[in-house]
This record gives sequence, structure tokens and C-alpha cells, in this order.
Amino acid sequence: MKHAYTLPGSVRGMSNRACKIFPGLALCAGVGGVAVLVAEAETAFFGAPWLEPLVLAILIGAVLRTLWRPHEYFHAGIGFSAKTLLEIAIVLLGAAVSAQTLLSVGPGMLAGIVAVVALVVPGSYYLGRLMRLPARMALLIACGNGICGNSAIAAVAPVIDADSDDVSASIAFTAVLGVFVVLSLPMIGHLAGLQALQYGVLSGLTVYAVPQVLAAAAPMGTAAIQIGTLVKLVRVLMLGPITVVLSMLASRLPDEGQSNVAPRAMKKGFMPPLFIFGFLGMIGLRSVGAIPQEILSPINIGANVMTVIAMAALGLSVDARAVMNAGPRVIATVVLSLVLLIALGLGLITLLAT
Repeated sequence: MKHAYTLPGSVRGMSNRACKIFPGLALCAGVGGVAVLVAEAETAFFGAPWLEPLVLAILIGAVLRTLWRPHEYFHAGIGFSAKTLLEIAIVLLGAAVSAQTLLSVGPGMLAGIVAVVALVVPGSYYLGRLMRLPARMALLIACGNGICGNSAIAAVAPVIDADSDDVSASIAFTAVLGVFVVLSLPMIGHLAGLQALQYGVLSGLTVYAVPQVLAAAAPMGTAAIQIGTLVKLVRVLMLGPITVVLSMLASRLPDEGQSNVAPRAMKKGFMPPLFIFGFLGMIGLRSVGAIPQEILSPINIGANVMTVIAMAALGLSVDARAVMNAGPRVIATVVLSLVLLIALGLGLITLLAT
């Protein structure tokens, strides 16, 4: 008597997860493919792409998301593309960063990044208070703008007992404004006459999330992407000390009628995302010559393909109509905070250039 062969539980689990991920991943890949085709059409008509595939993928995804809400069927794959696929791409991107690139940042730049974050977080908080925002919402916006967008908001919210409505509003508007920053920053860099490395520093200092840094820095080339990513990751690491400080100050914040308080998380030490260690590990391997020269190009191509797909997922996760629900005081605070951040970034670049 023949017995039907059954797959082990772990294999079945992986197969089921792959089936859930595939539709959304295919959707993101399709949007990314359209972005690449549009960029090639730009090159054919204008001699060069006016908008890079990374930016186009975000734009096309955001337009599609605004016109059509993806069914739950696509959610797992979109989430996988926006997070896991992107983190793999960032790790691979570390292979393109040499020790010389790291040395070009220098201790002055590292100190400058810390100083910018240390100034913009309290500065943005007081801007929010001037706009009569609740203290906790002002802090959420300050940390989102100053450190790493939605990730910082999500990390800080339970530490300061933030109202869940404030968390939702802050995340919604920060996500939408982040796309605007990606699109407008190249123009600011051009008007300021920044070189590739300087523009990469500005991208890393001002753009909210790591994926958006890749898109914002792309118009200035690989050097800008490398430096922008490096500066951004240093900025992300500032979330640890900031969270510790806020946990000590949280009890002094006024309640101001908090009604939907987000559940408090245990105040454990901040652990940077694993992909940061992977990124740094790849830099180390490249620096000691452990990565063969002949595979650098395939690694770079793979990272670019995954990044374009991740940008499409990012666009598909943003609904521009969320801005309408944020409120004028939130909008004013976020915009003024962004202006402060860009001004401090340009000031740092000018200071280091002298």
C-alpha cells in the first residue's frame, strides 16, 4: 500500500508564506518594471532620465494606491517588498562602500550628524508647541522628522504613552510628506550647487526613511547613494539615546486629555535593526578585500532591482488623501520642522566645506 508523501511542517509553512507573498511581490515588481520602462523612454526622448526609476516607482505606486486600494490578497507581498526585500538590498549595497568612502565621512561629519539630530528634535518639538499641538504629538513629529520617520514614531510612541490617534496622524502625514521630500530634494541640491558627496550628506540628514534616501540620492549617482545611506544609518542609531532620554522625561509631559493611549512597551535597550549590522559587515568585507571584484557588479545589479521593487511597495503603501485628515496645525508643524532640518543640514555641509 502506497502512502502519500507529505511535506515537513517547516517546508509547508515556507510554501504557504511564499504563496501569500507572491501576489503582492508580483504587483510591486510590475510597478517597478513600468518605472524602468518609463525611465528608458525618458532616455530615448531626452538623452537622460529626468526622473530615476527609484523615484518613478514611488510615484507610480503612490498614484495607483490613491486611485485603487489593493485587496488584502496583496498586503503580505507589499509588506515583504517594502521591508525584507529592501533590507536585503541595503545589506548588498554595503558591498559598494569602501574604506575610502567611510574615511571621506570623517569624525567631523559624525559629530555633525549627532549635533543636527540633537538640535532638530527639541527644535521641532517647540515648533509643535507653538502651533498648540499636544506635547506628545509634538514629540512624535519631532522624532519622526529628526530621526527616521515612521520607525521613530512607532518606537517612541509607547515610551511617552502617546495617544493612538496622534500616532496615526503623525505616521500618515510623515509617510506622504516623505515622498514630497524625495521629489523636491534634488531641486534643492541643484539650487545650492552641491556636489555628489555633499548632496548625499543632505539626503541622509533630511530624508525620513532609508528607502527614501536611496530614491532621493539617486539623481546624483552612486557616490551620493553610498554617503546618503551611511549618514542615514548613523542618524537611525540616534534613536537609541533619544528613546532613553524620552523615557526619563515622559513622566513630566502634560496629559492634555489623553484618551486613546497606545499600549506601553517594556523599556528595553534599543537594538538597531539587523540589516544595519549586515550593511556594516559588507563594508568590512569589501574593505579587507574579501568580496571578489568580479561579483561586485552582479551584487550591485541585484541591489538595484530589489530597491526599485521596494520603492514601488513604498508608493503602494502611501495614500495621498491621508494629508487631508492630518489637520492644518500638524501640516504646519511638519513643514516647519522639515525646513529647520534642511537648514541645519545645509549649514553643516557649509561648515565642513570651510
